[in-house]
Amino acid sequence: MVNLGLTKVDDALAEKHPGLQQYAACQSHAFMKGSGTFMLGTIGCFLLQMAIQKRFPYPLQWNLLISTVTASVGSYAVTRWETRKCSDLWILIETGKVADRTPSIAEPAVEGPTGHQKTLYGDVME
Repeated sequence: MVNLGLTKVDDALAEKHPGLQQYAACQSHAFMKGSGTFMLGTIGCFLLQMAIQKRFPYPLQWNLLISTVTASVGSYAVTRWETRKCSDLWILIETGKVADRTPSIAEPAVEGPTGHQKTLYGDVME
């Protein structure tokens, strides 16, 4: 049995996926980075609003709400970015190829001999 965070993973599964431990460590780091971003973002935004509040007075409840929402959006963005990097690492470890994140452009439908259009997969559209 291999420890992976708090759970135990069978040795067979760990042998089948040699990068499992690195992936789990990367995911843990991504989530901790997101949590840190939330805490520091909330505190930073709150302090910034306290400085602004001296010039434009408004109730404290709005400070808390705006700080929390702003930090949540920032935390989500950081966690998503880091998780995507972890997914790319997993693909690299498993396949040995770098993940391709470029969007693919769909080819236009081809006009068939009978006037019907044919899709990329061979389906006939009327």
